Amino acid sequence: MANFPKRPAGLLGDVRGGVRLVIDGVGGVTGIVEAMHHRIASRSSPLGFVADAPTRGITGLVYRSIRGTTGLVGKTLDAALAGVEALLQASLRDLPQDQAAPRRDAVVAALNGVLGDHLERTGNPLAVQLELRLHGASGASGGSATGTRLLLLVHGLCMNDEQWRRHGHDHGQALADALGFTPVYARYNSGRPIGANGRELAAALEQFLARWPHPVQSLAIIGHSMGGLVARSALHQAAQAGMDWPAKVRQLIFLGTPHHGAPLERGGNWLHLGLGISPYLAPFTRLSGLRSAGITDLRHGNLLEQDGSPSRFEQRDTRSVVPLPHGVACYAIAGTLGRGDQLGDGLVPLASALGRHAKPTRDLHIPASHVWIGRGIDHLDLLGSAAVYRRLRRWLAA
Repeated sequence: MANFPKRPAGLLGDVRGGVRLVIDGVGGVTGIVEAMHHRIASRSSPLGFVADAPTRGITGLVYRSIRGTTGLVGKTLDAALAGVEALLQASLRDLPQDQAAPRRDAVVAALNGVLGDHLERTGNPLAVQLELRLHGASGASGGSATGTRLLLLVHGLCMNDEQWRRHGHDHGQALADALGFTPVYARYNSGRPIGANGRELAAALEQFLARWPHPVQSLAIIGHSMGGLVARSALHQAAQAGMDWPAKVRQLIFLGTPHHGAPLERGGNWLHLGLGISPYLAPFTRLSGLRSAGITDLRHGNLLEQDGSPSRFEQRDTRSVVPLPHGVACYAIAGTLGRGDQLGDGLVPLASALGRHAKPTRDLHIPASHVWIGRGIDHLDLLGSAAVYRRLRRWLAA
């Protein structure tokens, strides 16, 4: 295997990573994610045609930057390097560091979601490494290592830990203020297989809690979207390995987690046969074989690496049965945009988000008192909803 250089620091490192993507010829697939964001934001009908349109504001800047990075195919290395560097410089020019860094991180998070396994496999400097981070004004990761009750927050596909803040609200910080938790945020490459991220998160938590300066009394976990699957995978693999930290977990809360998969990913595999009738499914026609392992794991909600390729492309659900962790109070929050259950929050059907399945062996059997449905709340707004926060606070206070 070829040896790749370590990640160069700062902007130049990002540029070199972008150029490697150009050379590998995988440009343009990030339009899928932008198109899906547009459809969700516009509350498109689940059937019919919706024309692609660019997103606006910071989100639009993210996707324009990605397309600029990957749209330089055919130019020389020097020209590509200069072009990408100019693009990133222009995108972040005149912004203070506290604004420029989140924008750059959002670009990288989106790239990792759609191409993260490729980035890791090729040793690309843009590949995100798993971190457990503290937010705030002090500490090595930006926060302070205090408290004995920890709250772990695990983000979803194409996102990062900074994006828990939505519309000025961060569930982790708000729950810390209200209930005295110390929030810890996971950042990971969401294009890697869910099982691989779960295994790595399990090992990282074992070390993280062992180094915590105070005896940890309890750990609560909130996972948004794919993050809920990564958390379940981590708990299962940690228990199988005899790790200590699962015994600290008291609550596990899922926000829009596709426990039994998302039909959007499965639809992407069918659309090449001419089933492009839904605007929510249509962006996946562009994925073809370039879907990241993380995205294809969302087909059925794979939790373990053994359930990955080639079975992740199977129409049949052959994944391993992984029950919810024993002795942990598990809760599920689902959003829904219409009266029908199938639409769900625009990405995840209601039944999948609540862990319900026609087969008893796959049903997660989450008690009715531990589920909550947010009417009119889409997949991303689960992160900024005041109603969702009130439910989280109520459950975690109990």
